[in-house]
Amino acid sequence: MVRCSCRPAALLALALAVGACQGGERAGGRRFFSIGTAGTGGVYYPLGGAIAARLSLADPDRQYTAEVTGGSVENVNRVAKGEMDLGFSMAPTVYEAFNGGVNYPRPLTNLRIVAPLYPNVTHVLVRRGVPARSVADFKGLRVSVGAPGSGTEELSRQLLEAYGITYDMITVRYLSFIESSDALKDGAIDAAIISAGYPASAVLEALTAGAARLVPVEEEYRETLKRKYPYYVDGAIPRGAYPGVEQDIPTVAVMNWIVGTENLDASVVRTLLDILDRERDALVQVHEIARQIQLGALAAAPIPLHPETARWLAERTASQ
Repeated sequence: MVRCSCRPAALLALALAVGACQGGERAGGRRFFSIGTAGTGGVYYPLGGAIAARLSLADPDRQYTAEVTGGSVENVNRVAKGEMDLGFSMAPTVYEAFNGGVNYPRPLTNLRIVAPLYPNVTHVLVRRGVPARSVADFKGLRVSVGAPGSGTEELSRQLLEAYGITYDMITVRYLSFIESSDALKDGAIDAAIISAGYPASAVLEALTAGAARLVPVEEEYRETLKRKYPYYVDGAIPRGAYPGVEQDIPTVAVMNWIVGTENLDASVVRTLLDILDRERDALVQVHEIARQIQLGALAAAPIPLHPETARWLAERTASQ
């Protein structure tokens, strides 16, 4: 039997994620702190719920809650505006938001890296019965590129462009991870691009149902992406990660980060980093993805570190 990596132990953590309030509100003397995640079908939400639960246990002054959001783009925007305290986001969104770009004509220069998470690998799924063997074959197909305002949608556009495909060459569907999985099973789309840590529940569901298969991102196109965007790295979906995956599937990957503003309380930052460092087993009980959290990635963060993060990293490095 194939089991989803989001375990029953997640229920307690997810219960804490309901009814999130903006930072600054109080209940029972504790200040509410919000953590922006994404939709319920990916990894951000259950992991965010687990982290919120551990933070709430460790911090007597604050109650942390994980919010369902549109994902990376919404999270960095709301954090920068002070509408959210912490947010999960993929490296491309963090990089562009801080430095400015097409989607950010006014750079969000108050953003800071608070903590690292895990690498996101790009899952390219093709509906069973559709002959496409590569993204190069997607012209004319119905393709889910991710939810509006999500980091996945941004990565999908970049991936397609690496193959010389623009949105006007396909029928674009803006679907969440779960919606993409359901649409593959229903035959409503031909392909989907999902950027998530493995195993992602929506991908697992589609593959377990026999509704889709994974296809690789070939080396030529991986190199194109790495040359153009500094945050891409080679990645792989390993053998056995999902049903039917009998060999490693090459793809591209980007890191996930927890971001806040430069004014975020230092005690919150240190408590969070200590939890990621010392309480990994508790997080793994909720989602296996916690095994892939890479604290060493702080040395290659795409934007400046929060001052307390920099201090914590220096202390950790000196003690090793």
